[in-house]
Amino acid sequence: MTEAATRRHTPGEPCWVSLMVHGLATTREFYGTLFGWEFRPGPRQLGPYVRAEIDGKEIAGVGQLPPDRHLPIAWTPYLATKDAGVTAESVRSHGGTVGVGPIDAGDAGRMAICSDPVGAVFGLWQAAAHPGTALAGTHGTPVWNELVTRETSVVGKFYAAVFGHEVGTDACADLDLLTLRLDGRPVASVRGVGAALPRDRGPHWMTYFEVEDTDGSARLLDELGGHVLQPPRDDARGRSAVVSDPEGAVFTIVTTAG
Repeated sequence: MTEAATRRHTPGEPCWVSLMVHGLATTREFYGTLFGWEFRPGPRQLGPYVRAEIDGKEIAGVGQLPPDRHLPIAWTPYLATKDAGVTAESVRSHGGTVGVGPIDAGDAGRMAICSDPVGAVFGLWQAAAHPGTALAGTHGTPVWNELVTRETSVVGKFYAAVFGHEVGTDACADLDLLTLRLDGRPVASVRGVGAALPRDRGPHWMTYFEVEDTDGSARLLDELGGHVLQPPRDDARGRSAVVSDPEGAVFTIVTTAG
């Protein structure tokens, strides 16, 4: 288990994840049971919004969509930045779009919602009082983020240009896989899946949450009204399963190898 609250996240590093849903109460119950999350109110500027916590340490954000907003329900990773306004302009100048913001979230910080040149949505977070996810490596915490897209070359160049990521290809020639690094440290990955990209989702970021027992968590998730989209299997990260919550937000649960 590692704590992240004592340091600021490096610019370009995933530092937070959030989810916007229609049923905030039922979503809280689902993730509270699955991950052991507790909740407390977040910034009022974000509307009905709560922060999920484990042992008093902030893990993720969950907000409620207005009734007339019919947006895809999806987990969104936020990448750290020293200046959300400057980074938003860089997103635009390198072929991405800025859909929301930058806006202030009270004294917590400043944020924006963007998409890269192929349409994958991500956030920007300029920390003030709220540095981001404060706990890692234990059950219920975000452990990795991977961009799933058709092919990696264009988006790899985009993230390198905007965030300064060092882009390295995977050693296996059969995989279209990039690792994004900062100062030599892996912070995220980009996976090209070609025609296997889900037509109903398009390019998207996938958040991995650590669990103590992938198989047990998959069974519990199913009982709670979620769905197991890809059953537990062993892979390079450990034992993982692709799942969705009752509103359809897709994520991966993983018991990390080693």
